[in-house]
Amino acid sequence: MKKKVVILAGGYSKEREISLQTGKEVFKSIKKKYRATIIDPKGDLVQKLKKIKPHVVFNALHGRFGEDGYIQSILEKERIKYTHSGVRSSSIAIDKDLSKKIFNKHKILTPYSIKMKYSKLNKKKIQTDIKKKFKYPVVVKPINEGSSVGVYICNKQNIFKSLDKLKNYNEVLIEQYIPGKEIQVAIMGKRKLGAIELVPKRKFYDYKAKYNKNANTKHIMPANISKDNYEKAMNIALKAHKLLKCRGVTRSDFKFFNNKFYLLELNTQPGMTALSLVPEIARYKNISFFKLLLWIINDASINK
Repeated sequence: MKKKVVILAGGYSKEREISLQTGKEVFKSIKKKYRATIIDPKGDLVQKLKKIKPHVVFNALHGRFGEDGYIQSILEKERIKYTHSGVRSSSIAIDKDLSKKIFNKHKILTPYSIKMKYSKLNKKKIQTDIKKKFKYPVVVKPINEGSSVGVYICNKQNIFKSLDKLKNYNEVLIEQYIPGKEIQVAIMGKRKLGAIELVPKRKFYDYKAKYNKNANTKHIMPANISKDNYEKAMNIALKAHKLLKCRGVTRSDFKFFNNKFYLLELNTQPGMTALSLVPEIARYKNISFFKLLLWIINDASINK
């Protein structure tokens, strides 16, 4: 009898549409192998799961409530095997400030940043801190969003206009802007899968550059860097994956500047859409989309 696999897609975050795309792509690929069902976790998720009694939950959610340990804690409580990382790893990875502290402690280079509460916005102090600790341009972003949601590159003239756009977030990061190449590395379990370089036509690899076919972002696989640097990027990504005790597949996002890699963030649930990077990196290594999903499903567990 075929295993029952529930694909969780949609959810409450601002990445809902991308999650639905991921869910559809996963469903299309695995439906012949498994008894697959897509569930949107809005509503009474536990009752839906109890009715279906899946062997595995494929977590195709992105962003808050799906990638931050919330859904993972429900699945742990219900003792249902699920894909990707566990509660603690997920919650740490999505918290950009906390994960940066861990990376810094373990000698992984990451852009300098200041955490602030919008409710305690002090314009004079922010300008003084930026002048003392780093210079313009800077990046402002929510602490716990993915897919570059709410990310702005700012100068002195427009920083507060950009921060005003994030006023609905409790905490925000003001981060040192690092120019250079966009390099993203996929890790599959304990395996260094590969590194891809992105050349966006837009200002940076933002939400539209990631998910809009008309954005014309150029993908270079493998990344156009030296062999030594390619290996270095993969080693840093694997180190970060292990430090956060991640499971399954992760994607680490870097900027490469002045022969140094700056780790921007680690994603515990990379997208699986037609434009997603991890499947593209896997294809280069002769791992089909189906085989990648099969590995992820077989890696599902609890007690993470």
